Amino acid sequence: MVQQTARIRFYAELNDFLPQAQRMRDQSCQFIAPAPVRHLIELCGVPHTEVELILVDGRSVDLEQRIDGGERISVYPCFERLDIAPLLRVRTEPLREIRFIADAHLGHLVRDLRMLGFDTLFNPQWDDAELARISAAEHRILLTRDRALLMRREITHGCYLRHQPHPVLLKSLIQRLDLCASIDPFCRCIRCNGHVSPADEEAVAQDLPPDRSGIQAPFYRCDDCRQVYWKGSHYRAMLSKIARLCPTTP
Repeated sequence: MVQQTARIRFYAELNDFLPQAQRMRDQSCQFIAPAPVRHLIELCGVPHTEVELILVDGRSVDLEQRIDGGERISVYPCFERLDIAPLLRVRTEPLREIRFIADAHLGHLVRDLRMLGFDTLFNPQWDDAELARISAAEHRILLTRDRALLMRREITHGCYLRHQPHPVLLKSLIQRLDLCASIDPFCRCIRCNGHVSPADEEAVAQDLPPDRSGIQAPFYRCDDCRQVYWKGSHYRAMLSKIARLCPTTP
């Protein structure tokens, strides 16, 4: 094995991971050859989970493509409005179902994702190894602000979240992953992520607050933790939030 050099360029928002002097331009990447292209990408500080398309000398390749030195590498993020499916080689298979797992700092985001109907696992006690294991085993998109976590080899689907105010963060995630068509509000428990099912008023009566003003049927109960829900002011506020996140096109 010897030290070699390849030319590499990152496009669009992938430049946010680079030092200012290396953005929007070709750069030399020195490495011990041979090496997978994933290794070169992460040597530059870009998590492989942020990458959707890699071209090596103009040819689309996967993350394990061998690089020997002298190649020209172009690295692209997710394309929001351009269908590049025929070109994709980065991942062996797409996710069949949108499911998430979030790290310990994203509790507020987790509640909103569950309220929007997305299966989202969360446990502040899980360490990086456990998050990576679950993400890989259950094919879940890992949500985190930890760039190093997304560089773990076993993680195939992840999303790096920049530090933004929560409303901006939620909207950017919805737009980035094109989630509006997949929203199914109020089908999951915001407390434990379990499924929520209709429940009779008589069956839930003992779990309702003493002051029942403004509380009326229909009622719903989490199949797992047994939390009771109804369509109160919080429900109406969430409907307004969904309308702002995904405004209907006239």
